[in-house]
Amino acid sequence: MEIQSIKNRFGIIGNSPALNHALNTAAQVANTDLSVLITGESGVGKEVFSMIIHALSPRKHNSFIAVNCGAIPEGTIDSELFGHEKGSFTGAVDSRKGYFETVNGGTIFLDEIGEMPLGTQARLLRVLETGEFIRVGSSKVQKTDVRVIAATNRELLDSTQQGRFREDLYYRLSTVPIRVPALRDRKEDIPLLFRKFAGDFAERYKTMSVQLDANAQTMLVNYPWPGNVRELKNIAEQISVLSPDKHITPELLQRFLPHQNAPSRSLAVLPSAGSPSAAYTDFKSERDILYKIIFDLKKDVNDLKQMIFDVAHHQGYTPAEPAGTTGLMPVYADQEHHPVANPVSYAPANTPVLIDANTRHEEVEETLLLADREKEYITKALRKHKSRRRDAAAELGISERTLYRKIKEYNIDE
Repeated sequence: MEIQSIKNRFGIIGNSPALNHALNTAAQVANTDLSVLITGESGVGKEVFSMIIHALSPRKHNSFIAVNCGAIPEGTIDSELFGHEKGSFTGAVDSRKGYFETVNGGTIFLDEIGEMPLGTQARLLRVLETGEFIRVGSSKVQKTDVRVIAATNRELLDSTQQGRFREDLYYRLSTVPIRVPALRDRKEDIPLLFRKFAGDFAERYKTMSVQLDANAQTMLVNYPWPGNVRELKNIAEQISVLSPDKHITPELLQRFLPHQNAPSRSLAVLPSAGSPSAAYTDFKSERDILYKIIFDLKKDVNDLKQMIFDVAHHQGYTPAEPAGTTGLMPVYADQEHHPVANPVSYAPANTPVLIDANTRHEEVEETLLLADREKEYITKALRKHKSRRRDAAAELGISERTLYRKIKEYNIDE
């Protein structure tokens, strides 16, 4: 099938060489039973490519199912994919067929395959190599004929070197790799996509379609689009609904581009794959946030220490830290008017003690808990991305599953 016919059939907009190459690869591999690994950033439309491959394959009249591996809790994903027997675990009141059994003869799309637990990866590898699987709690081997298409927004090869993804499964899945380009890598398609989305929303909401002037279009093209096509569609809908003027200028457009003046930030600097500390990246889901919190706490304590020394100096004291008292903070009193038995005492840096002109002291306790700061960052990320968990997780540098668990743990209202 010609590339243009595929675009028309599936509503794909764009003519960039990278997009055409990905579509051409999908069309060529569709008629086979080879496993396909679709890679690309979140929001580029990886699931559309899986549907194209299924629709153009001999399995097109059989079932197709899309499974988000990152959205299924680790304790139940084996049951979801391979089924379970009655009584195999608490809550298994009946036997249940898994996706590999119900979609027999069809295609299963495993999105966010990089989030799949290692144990489930071993089961999936057996299905890919032999077509066999075993239900949870059973000893009976069953056969299935399912084509697997996987997708990820991670670099799985790096994950294999870090021990978080099986190397044999990676090479088994990536028989045919397809990389879907990010929107910033196909800038020539951005005006076409915006025009299409704006026209669709104008028709849906019975309004006039918005039009970009030349400068606004240049701003739109040069925007980095971290959320890719999904973000562009959301922006087009916001402008169509909220803009008071249907002729969009750069000043008006800038109100709808949240990252226009904000540099890209992450909560912590991650080690490179080749660095000595890369071996510890298995713990990054929790560690990244904790590192940021610890760094901020350290800065707060240092600022507090400096403030106390400045106040003491301003009131005529001599804040000098004697030798051998590293990490301790001097506490001074006005000896001339309010003598004390021991004019200089020391307290730990995280519990500074101040003595004022009335010899009254006030204890400042450290109340910044790590859990509170972690909850604060998660809440801010969810608010920034309008409760889109996948985008918030990417901003925080953690997995969507970890973010889901933290939301439940801290009872965060989305």
